[in-house]
Amino acid sequence: MIEVVLKKGKEKAVLHRHPWVFSGAIEKVKGKPANGDVVKLIDAKGVFMAYGFYNDQSRVALRLLEWDETVEINEQWFKDKVAVAVESRSEVLVDGVTNTCRLIFSESDYLPGLIVDKYADHLAVQVLTSGIEKMMPCIIDELNRILKPESIFDKSDATSRGHEGLQTQNIVLAGTHPPDRVEVIENGIKYNINIAEGQKSGFYCDQRDNRKIVAAHAKGKKVLDCFSYTGGFTLNALQNQAAAVMSVDSSALAVETLKENVLLNGFDAGKVTTVTSDVNKQLRKLREDGGLFDIVVLDPPKYAPSRSALDKASRAYKDLNRLGMLLLNKGGLLATYSCSGAMNMETFKQVLAWAALDAGKQVQFINQLCQPEDHPVRSSFPEGEYLKGLLCRVY
Repeated sequence: MIEVVLKKGKEKAVLHRHPWVFSGAIEKVKGKPANGDVVKLIDAKGVFMAYGFYNDQSRVALRLLEWDETVEINEQWFKDKVAVAVESRSEVLVDGVTNTCRLIFSESDYLPGLIVDKYADHLAVQVLTSGIEKMMPCIIDELNRILKPESIFDKSDATSRGHEGLQTQNIVLAGTHPPDRVEVIENGIKYNINIAEGQKSGFYCDQRDNRKIVAAHAKGKKVLDCFSYTGGFTLNALQNQAAAVMSVDSSALAVETLKENVLLNGFDAGKVTTVTSDVNKQLRKLREDGGLFDIVVLDPPKYAPSRSALDKASRAYKDLNRLGMLLLNKGGLLATYSCSGAMNMETFKQVLAWAALDAGKQVQFINQLCQPEDHPVRSSFPEGEYLKGLLCRVY
C-alpha cells in the first residue's frame, strides 16, 4: 500500500481522529496513488497513523477511514460500515409514523462522502468523494441486501464533486427509475416528493423534529412559512390546527408540490396561501402591506458554504431575520435556522441580537434546535453539526 508522510507537527488532529488531512499537512507521497485509492498515512518517523482515501485534486487530500493498522480496508469493511449505519436508524422508522430518514451521513458514519436517504421503498444517494465512488458497487450490493429497495438513485449533482475531480450525475444505480411522485410519511404526515428532480436528495428530513416542535405552538395561530419548499413546516402547522398559513418559496415546482401535499393529507386548502417569490422580496412586500403573523419560520438555503463567506452570510442572515421580526405580532414566535456549517450557534445568536437591535425588538431565545438523530455528529468531527435553529419570542 502506498504511504503518505505527514509533516512533523501535524499529528494532533489525526491522533484526535479528525477524518480530514489537508494537502498542506503532507510532506510527501511515496508513489503515485490514483485519486480515490486507500493509502497508509505515516508520521515523519515512519510510524503508522491511519488509512484513508487519497485525492490530490482536493484541498482535503486525505479522508481518513481507520486508525487500527491491523484492520484490512476491503469491501467487507465498507459493507460493515453500511450495515451498522442502517441498523442505527431502525428506531427512527420503527413506529410506522415515519418511513423516511437519512441512513448514512458521510464522515459521521465513517463513510466520508456518502449520503444515503431513505424515501419509503426508494433510496437516494449522493457520492461526494472519489474514494466512495470506487467503492459504490459493494455499497450498492449491501444496501440491496439489507433493504431490498425498489430503486437506488444517484443524486450526485453537488458542485463539491468538482473538488474531487468528479462529474455530476443523476442516474439509476439499482432497480427502476423512481416515479415522479414517491409518497413518504414523516411525523404521520404524507408527502409526495420527486427524488430525481427535487432539491438535494428530494426532501429535507433533517428538520423532522423541528417541524413538530414549532407546530406545537401553531394551534389557532397565523403562520408565515418562508423557504417552505414542499411544505414541511406548513403541513405540521396545519396538522396542529393553525388558523392560517402563508407559504413562500421561489420554486414553482416546490409550491405546486406543497399544494398537492395539502390535499394529500385532507387539510383545508382554504387555510393556505401560497406565494411563488423570492423570500426577501415577499417579506418586504408584506411589511409594506402591514402584514402581521403569530409565527414566522425562516429556513433559508446555505448562506455560508465556507468560513471565508461567513461575514457576508452573517449580514444576509441578519437582514432576513430583521424582516421576519418586523412581521410578528408582539410576543410572536420566530423559528429561524441556519444550515451553514461555518455558522456556529454562538455566532448565530449574535446575528439574531444584531437583527433585533436593527428591528427595535426584544428577543428571548426559548429553544435551541438542531439536526435529528439520523444526522449524528461524530465527536471527532464537529463539522458534522451543520443545522442549528433558534425558537425566539419577539416583543
